[in-house]
Amino acid sequence: MATPTTWWLLPVLLVTSPCCCCSSPGPPAPPFNLKCYRPCDSKGCLDIKCEWEPKPHPDIATNYTLYWKPENQEDEHVTSSSSSDGFIRRENFESHGVLRVWVQARNEFGSVESQEFVFHTHNITKPAPPTFTSSHHDPLEIYWETICGGLQLSVGPCNVRYHTEDDQRWIEDEDHFSGSYEIREPQPNAVYEFQVRCQCDPSLMSDWSASYRIRSAEAAPVGEVDAWWDCGLQLPTLDCFLNWKNLSLSQARGHILGYEVTVFYSNGTVQLMNVSADNPSSFFFYEDGKWRLTSSLKDVSSVSLSAYNALGATKASPLPMPTPGKQENAPTIYLEMTEENLTVSWNQPAEFYDGVKQYVVQYRECLPGNGFDWIRVDKNQTRAFFKGAFKKYTSYQVSLFVVSNLNKVSQVATARGYSAQRVPSKVPSFKASHIAGTKVTLSWEPFPCSNQSGIILYYQIGVNTQKVYNVNATPDHGSMTYKLDLSPGQEYTIWIRAVTVAGPGEKATTTFKINHHEGYEYLIPVVLILLLVIVICSFGWVVCVFQRGNKMGPLVPQCLYNKVPDPSNSRIFKQMKDQINEPLTWICGPLYEPYPKISVLEVVEIVPKVFDSDEIKKETGCFQMECQDDQKADPVTEKVNRTDSRSGRKEYSKMVDSDEEKNDSWSSSEEEQSTSGYEKHFMPSASEIMVE
Repeated sequence: MATPTTWWLLPVLLVTSPCCCCSSPGPPAPPFNLKCYRPCDSKGCLDIKCEWEPKPHPDIATNYTLYWKPENQEDEHVTSSSSSDGFIRRENFESHGVLRVWVQARNEFGSVESQEFVFHTHNITKPAPPTFTSSHHDPLEIYWETICGGLQLSVGPCNVRYHTEDDQRWIEDEDHFSGSYEIREPQPNAVYEFQVRCQCDPSLMSDWSASYRIRSAEAAPVGEVDAWWDCGLQLPTLDCFLNWKNLSLSQARGHILGYEVTVFYSNGTVQLMNVSADNPSSFFFYEDGKWRLTSSLKDVSSVSLSAYNALGATKASPLPMPTPGKQENAPTIYLEMTEENLTVSWNQPAEFYDGVKQYVVQYRECLPGNGFDWIRVDKNQTRAFFKGAFKKYTSYQVSLFVVSNLNKVSQVATARGYSAQRVPSKVPSFKASHIAGTKVTLSWEPFPCSNQSGIILYYQIGVNTQKVYNVNATPDHGSMTYKLDLSPGQEYTIWIRAVTVAGPGEKATTTFKINHHEGYEYLIPVVLILLLVIVICSFGWVVCVFQRGNKMGPLVPQCLYNKVPDPSNSRIFKQMKDQINEPLTWICGPLYEPYPKISVLEVVEIVPKVFDSDEIKKETGCFQMECQDDQKADPVTEKVNRTDSRSGRKEYSKMVDSDEEKNDSWSSSEEEQSTSGYEKHFMPSASEIMVE
């Protein structure tokens, strides 16, 4: 060992920065974990480097000094040092000798020393880290080389560690390797990062090498594409947009070339769409790992989606259209929302668990915003977590969907959330929509989703300065109404405002007056209807009276006429006597005759003669009607002497029809001289016709 000719102390004083913590003054803590080695490169090994961990006093400056001496010698050597390391130059030690090394820490209150570290200078050589030379993708294998040969040392064992791009945790293989390393069954198309360290024989283990990255070979993709519908804020709807996410690297297992979308329409037709992942198109939009068709799909029952690369495709994943689910025993959603995070939780009724395959939690920013995302959750979980930038004073609708074992999708619960809320604006379209007497119906529209800046807890309605009513804020869709019972003869100013957790908003007002006569306005329709009924009844009564006074009234049925012939006197009815039940006086319509003869009545004016009853009696021996009574032999004429109760006349008891005319041998002279009873009873006289 070379002995220096001059011995002196060369202390190097290093002042450590005081910290904010205060402690009682005293000597510093001794340094610990002292170790020394000779770093080597391709040119050789030079100085010895020693490292330790200091524990300086927080408020007092501390100096560190590295001491060393050869074994079996009492002379100490001092070298310059920093607070955590120091060097022993090559000229101060032998290449094959034993050294004793320690560190002293000193401040104004005293000094302390570390434990001694004893080593052989030949055994503390530390080679430089190995360098990577080549690699193979299939199988995945890496190669490296060391500097041990340049140091005229044999190559010792090497350690390897690696991790994938998706998982940053290092995996260290404890086996010893020399020059190469192979991963059996690597993840397809995964990026691997390797580091190697080696030692020579004899030497210390080198530091870890620089990282070496390599991608493994591709394989056909596996799993299913995570696809979902964006149907806006309300179901059911006819406009839904198809969305899907990129496969993870472990699922893609290669470069995804595109996606095949099969659309099944409600009418049974099928459409196949091919979305290229490399060529941009106006039919789809891609951002942040999510794909979206730019046109909505209408009248669609379901779709299926698969991803493909150069070696194969995934299994087609079916996605039916969502429908509103049953609200009985539906879960309740609870939201915890900030500008950075959204946590969704829900309760799960026991009877609701049956038939559930998984849950899908979705949030949708109120239109026209485009914030949208979804997460699939196992049926055993009741919590989902989203990370993103959620806007302040913006409404987000969170929906919970259930995917059943039969692959049916149902929306079972919704909730609104805000990352931050403020007071609402003025209530839109507030007015008195209906006034009936003293009852007033107020109406207004809920806030549009784009104008909502917080959850509406309730509405406040004020009547002048007297009363304030709190009105429930649900339902939050469609026109909302509230009824008031006011006093007549007064003018009212009604105001309304919405209330959120940030406070009440601006008032919207309306003014109107309740008049005294307004209480009877509802009777006007009733009175008009009654007047109309009275007018119709009066008109009908006048028409009836007029028709009864007119003998020839065309609207009066002839069967109600006073001069109605007795059908029983007709010979036609005599022949049908055995076929038709008597009496037939209720029949008003004429009986059908196969060949009816129509008589033509000609009215001829005859100069009236002086009526002499005695002369007539002498010529005929009796009056005409009396002779007819004496000559009747047919039993049909049993009603001769009956008096018509309606006209005061005697009813005609014998009808002469066309058949009788054939059998009777009346002469023309008799027809001219006398008038038949039928004509006299039913036909108007010449004088009556002339008068008319």
